[in-house]
Amino acid sequence: METVTNYALKEWDIAIQALEMGETIMLLRKGGIREQGGKFKVDHDKILLYPTFEHQKPTLLKPEYANLVQPVASGWHPETVKISSFAEITNILSWNNAQDESLINSLIKYHIWNQAFVRDRLQFEPDQPLYILLLRTYKLEKVYNIAYHPSYGGCRSWIDLKETISLENMVPILMQEDYDQQVSTIDQILQPS
Repeated sequence: METVTNYALKEWDIAIQALEMGETIMLLRKGGIREQGGKFKVDHDKILLYPTFEHQKPTLLKPEYANLVQPVASGWHPETVKISSFAEITNILSWNNAQDESLINSLIKYHIWNQAFVRDRLQFEPDQPLYILLLRTYKLEKVYNIAYHPSYGGCRSWIDLKETISLENMVPILMQEDYDQQVSTIDQILQPS
């Protein structure tokens, strides 16, 4: 594994907090308006987690997470962004609207969003699949405070940071066995035999 990187996935700050606390291993993605080709794709499977604040809406979160959303002074982004975690995307599952919606609804206990968010994601660009990313998350040795740069803004998932971040001495949030068990359970829900 590399010892430094500048590749980052943008995600709601509250979702990153949940990943860092081991409360979820799952992100749900459709892609941003400014995605290359207009569609979501995984550019890198080993990435830093870059917290965003622009579109965090407490009304789209389960109650226990809605109360944790903290607004930023600018309304869109802080002047300094804290990078504190790294993740490996181990599984990329896709979901399309032709599939049984009850299966995707049964994943509710494995992520932080409420039914309204899931329904909204399914209805946005209905011809495109909803991607379910499973991430093994690691805490970085220290928190990196990086200056916000305009190139980090906009509705896209992937950014290249202007500086590299050390990956040395990272600590996994979940033990491998615990992570593998969650992956297996989610896999069984989405692909019942």
